[in-house]
Amino acid sequence: MKFCVPRGSNIFCWRFCFYSSLTGLEKNHQLVLVIGDLHIPHRCNALPAKFRKLLVPGKIQHILCTGNLCTKETYDYLRTLAGDVHVVRGDFDEGTSYPLQKIILVGPFRIGLIHGHQVIPWGDLNSLAILRRQLDVDILISGHTHKFEALEHENKLYINPGSATGAYNALDR
Repeated sequence: MKFCVPRGSNIFCWRFCFYSSLTGLEKNHQLVLVIGDLHIPHRCNALPAKFRKLLVPGKIQHILCTGNLCTKETYDYLRTLAGDVHVVRGDFDEGTSYPLQKIILVGPFRIGLIHGHQVIPWGDLNSLAILRRQLDVDILISGHTHKFEALEHENKLYINPGSATGAYNALDR
């Protein structure tokens, strides 16, 4: 299995690369939005207007969120964009019933979804690789560091969407 992994840290770049990786026959394409660490309203009032303008209801088939939505209203907004929304619990999602980890099937891919605060050290590739093997997934999506990353390691894809709102600076390793 080969993935297109973008260079640079543009959220839209990896979104389209992930989209092209999931595209098989033209009629079977699925658009997946990977998002996380929104921290609304605690650290930011809303998603950036330019980003929100791109989020057209019905165009995205799946939303995979690494958590830290912080409010039910933010979750409800994501539900207006796509019928298939998966969220895991972040360290700021107190009082929610989101699971700590989740496995989702999108096309032929098994995707593991975690927030990332449970990976020590945070964002460590070797620790993520161990977890990916334990979950037996093709793609592991994690957040928490607020730093965008998309890379291929051991023929598997690792994605960290960063912070969708830019609410925090990226955590240095």
